Amino acid sequence: MRILIAGASGFLGTGLVHSLTDAGHQVQRLVRREPSDPAEIRWNPSRGELDPTVVAATDAVINLSGANVNGHRWSEAYKRELWDSRIGPTATLAKAIAEVDKRPATMISSSAVGFYGDTGDRAVDEQSPSPVPGAGFLAELCTRWEEATRPAEDAGVRVVHLRTGFPLDRDGGLLKPLLLLFRLGGGAQLGNGTQYLPWISRYDWEAATRFLLDREDLAGPVNLTGPEPVTNATFTAALAHQVHRPALLRVPRIGLKVVLGEFADEALASQRVRPGVLTAAGFTFRHPDLAAALRWATEHRD
Repeated sequence: MRILIAGASGFLGTGLVHSLTDAGHQVQRLVRREPSDPAEIRWNPSRGELDPTVVAATDAVINLSGANVNGHRWSEAYKRELWDSRIGPTATLAKAIAEVDKRPATMISSSAVGFYGDTGDRAVDEQSPSPVPGAGFLAELCTRWEEATRPAEDAGVRVVHLRTGFPLDRDGGLLKPLLLLFRLGGGAQLGNGTQYLPWISRYDWEAATRFLLDREDLAGPVNLTGPEPVTNATFTAALAHQVHRPALLRVPRIGLKVVLGEFADEALASQRVRPGVLTAAGFTFRHPDLAAALRWATEHRD
């Protein structure tokens, strides 16, 4: 399969490119600089510039564009960067797809579990009653992010929205900064610890994305999360156990607000999100529980 990827240099994109290449696919990467090898194609999503013939030569387009949500204080300028780095590239790709006669069959585009807002103790999946986005900046961002693919969908292309939880891997994402803290004995529960955290191993995230490439019967939102979300208190205890260190500290909400500003409210949101579509479609998780995911994420050598 010929696959075009935007956001290929990021934490998830880098691993996915290797995974797809190893599986025998032809992968080309969109870059914003001068290309350094034949597998790279230049574009300028901030100006909406992409040669439509580029997408005409592909079987599938995967869009992973977006600045990192975690680890930054949310100033108004950074919130604008989060918005522009997602909406602009997604709209540029969808528009290019719609403009060509020979279109890729599939567009897989990133989204996030932030779509659901704070669900408290209520478990949700893609088919939950009242499937409306939650309140808050991330919920609004995810809604507009998914809507930006509309030109491709209207043109008859199968569009899949990857509502991703927290991918676990020692080399990036949520886990990379936490591992150092926990190994130094500085692991801490956030707030009261009762908020749910939807996780997935990076291995299963890549496997699920490849699964969705092949399943022509699946479209729309798909939650890329492990089968059982856990509370922050459970996650903290499990990670501390994995690295053989205590985690006796607790960071109160007010402390997070001082450090993270508005992002503290999102960091403390409870999202009990389950992978309804993947489960119903027969996807098999290699790491179906948090302990297995953390073992792989901290010990793997691939």
